[in-house]
Amino acid sequence: MALHQLPAGTALVGGAVRDGLLGRLSARPDLDLVVPVDAIDLARRLGRQLGGSCVVLDQERSIARLVLQGWTIDLARCAGEDLAADLTRRDFTANAIALPLEGATPSGRKSAADLRLIDPCGGLPDLAAGRLVAISEANLLDDPLRLLRGVRLACELAFSIAPATWELIGRHRQRITAVAGERVLAELERLAAAPEGHRGLELALEAGLLQPWGAADGSGPRLEPLGPQRPEACGLMPTEAAWALPLARLAAVLDGPTLERLRASRRLQQRCQRLRHWHDRLQRSDSPRGGPSLEALDEADRLQLHRQLEEDLPALLLQLDPTAAGAAMERWRNPADRLFHPRPPLDGRRLQQLLAIPPGPRLGQLIDHLTAERAFGRLGGTAATDTAELTDPHAVDEAVAAARLWLDRRGPGADPDPRRD
Repeated sequence: MALHQLPAGTALVGGAVRDGLLGRLSARPDLDLVVPVDAIDLARRLGRQLGGSCVVLDQERSIARLVLQGWTIDLARCAGEDLAADLTRRDFTANAIALPLEGATPSGRKSAADLRLIDPCGGLPDLAAGRLVAISEANLLDDPLRLLRGVRLACELAFSIAPATWELIGRHRQRITAVAGERVLAELERLAAAPEGHRGLELALEAGLLQPWGAADGSGPRLEPLGPQRPEACGLMPTEAAWALPLARLAAVLDGPTLERLRASRRLQQRCQRLRHWHDRLQRSDSPRGGPSLEALDEADRLQLHRQLEEDLPALLLQLDPTAAGAAMERWRNPADRLFHPRPPLDGRRLQQLLAIPPGPRLGQLIDHLTAERAFGRLGGTAATDTAELTDPHAVDEAVAAARLWLDRRGPGADPDPRRD
C-alpha cells in the first residue's frame, strides 16, 4: 500500500506508534489508522484495489478491518473535530499518540527526530517514565474492558500503573461484568501469554477484576511458580511452553464455572477444570521425596490422570519439581509410552468378536482393566508398535487370556464399578 492511496489527513495511531517509540515494534505489527473519510468505504475500495478483504467492525462509528497479505490494518473515521480531539477519547496516554502519515515519507530524507507526532494527552513523558496513565475516568467507563486492558498493557510493557489510574480501576471493578464475557476472556488469554503474565493475573486479582466473574481469591500460590523461566527449568521446549504456560496460568485462576460465565469454549472449560482437579489431588498426595509427585498416586489415579491429561500434561508438570517434570516430559514426548499415552491392547469391537461379550458397562470395565495392565507393564510389550501388537498372534492371545481371567474372576452377574474416566 502506498501513502498516496490514503486520503490526506490519515494518521497512524495506537499500539504501533507506542511500540515503535519504545523500540519493541514487531516485524508485522497490527496497524491502526485514523482517516478523515468514511473508513468502511475506504477499506472496501483498498481491498478491491490491493486484493485484500474488508471486515466491518462497527457500522455506526465507521470502523473496518483490512486484511492484506498477512497484515491487519484497522481503519476508523476520525471522531471529533480533528485528530487531537480523537486522541483525547482513547484509553491511556501511551495509546493516544499519532503519527500523521504525510510526515512519514519513505524517501529517507527525514529522520525519526523530524517526524511530527501529535500528543495532546502527554503520552510521550509517560512512555519515557514507563507509566500507564488513564486519560480520564469517563474514557475508562466508556468501555469497562479498558479496566482490565490497563492491567494487561502494564504487564506487557513492564510499566507501572499511575496511582490515580489504579484507584479508578479498583473503584469501578464491578463494571467489568457489563462487558461481554468473550471480550474479557480474550484479554485474559493475552495477559496469560505475556512473559510476566503470572504477575499480571495476580495484579488483576488484586484489583478485584476477576472476582465479579466468579474467580476466587487465593490463587497466588498456584500462580507463583509460573514465571517465564519455569518451562525451561521443567524441560519444556519453546513450542511446548508457548501453549502450556498460558494454559497453566489460566487454570490457576479460572475454574470451570467461571470460564462458563466468560463464555469460554467447552473444551477450554474442561481443560482448566481437569488441570485444577489434578493439581489439587497432587497437593494432597504423600510423596517420599516431598512435594507433589505423579508417583505418589495409586495406580487407578495415575492411569486416570494420564487418560484425562494426555494432551495437556505439560501444563500440570509446570507445578511440579523441575527435575521430576523434566523426566516426565521425556516420557510424554514418546508416543509409545504405554502409561503416558494409555491404550487398550484390543479395542471393544475386537473383544466382542473374540469373547462374545455384548456391548455395555461390563465391556467398558474390561477395556479399563486391560488398559491398566498394559500401562503398568503387566501385559504386552512384545510387538514393535501398537499397530503391530493388534496383529501379533502372541500379543492377541495374551490379551484374550487376561480378559478371560478378569471375566472369570468377576463372574457372569457381577455389576461393574463405574468407569473412572
